[in-house]
Amino acid sequence: MTVIYRDMDQAAIDRGYNARATVDDVDALLLEYTSRSAKARDTLHCLEDVAYGGHPDEVIDIFPAGPNAPIFIFIHGGYWRALSQKDSASMAPGLVAKGISLVTVNYSLAPSASLDTIVHQCRLALSWVWENAASFGGDRDAIYVGGSSAGGHLTGMLVASGWHSDFGLPERAIKGAVSLSGLYELEPIRLSHINEWMKLDLAGVRRNSPQGHLPKAGCPIVISYGETETAEFKRQSIDYAKAWTLEGGACNLFEATGRNHFDIIFDLDNPETRLGRAVLDLVGF
Repeated sequence: MTVIYRDMDQAAIDRGYNARATVDDVDALLLEYTSRSAKARDTLHCLEDVAYGGHPDEVIDIFPAGPNAPIFIFIHGGYWRALSQKDSASMAPGLVAKGISLVTVNYSLAPSASLDTIVHQCRLALSWVWENAASFGGDRDAIYVGGSSAGGHLTGMLVASGWHSDFGLPERAIKGAVSLSGLYELEPIRLSHINEWMKLDLAGVRRNSPQGHLPKAGCPIVISYGETETAEFKRQSIDYAKAWTLEGGACNLFEATGRNHFDIIFDLDNPETRLGRAVLDLVGF
């Protein structure tokens, strides 16, 4: 066996980052993303395709929850190459009912867009929300961010240090974060089949790994993953949570019992679940 990363050979790395193989019918779950999100747009007040930048992909959907509402920005997964903000609003009904505005972020997809571009777009979206929160009744001093899988990685890049001044943002613009099944150290991604579309080199790994850009005493963060995730997805979350805590940030780390890599997001707005309760506690509800 040729060891490539930690104690893994090529086959083990590819298995460790093959999230689809951990569920029986991923397509059915992705269709549920779409149907739940469409129902949310049909039943709630939604400002659709609001531009946060100049590129056609740089749009957000906004679900306002009333005057001075805290804002939860959600970034979708899809291994940086699939899905959109239109598939990412399943949590809108529960959050809006609790008085939390939801913003779902669209970004350009790999391989047409580089990870540097995608990270830039998510930061630009956050900057737009901070500057324009009052236009939809949101409280820019109560912004929270979250995401799942690739969106968990992008959440990590939003709470990372050292970029805010380039976007005119205060260092503490984000008051809390929720990262689900995230990817925080990208070297194994560079070494896996995922790099067929991500095209990461060593420099790109260093620029875009949240584990290497931890803030000092960062905002409170909830980190979770599904019970049936691969050992590598679980390890990534555990290692990131340890590092976050060592830098002085508060972290609530737990495994979502009975959930997998794809359906964990359905707990986000359900206060009867551990994750749903953690989100409300984070926001202060």
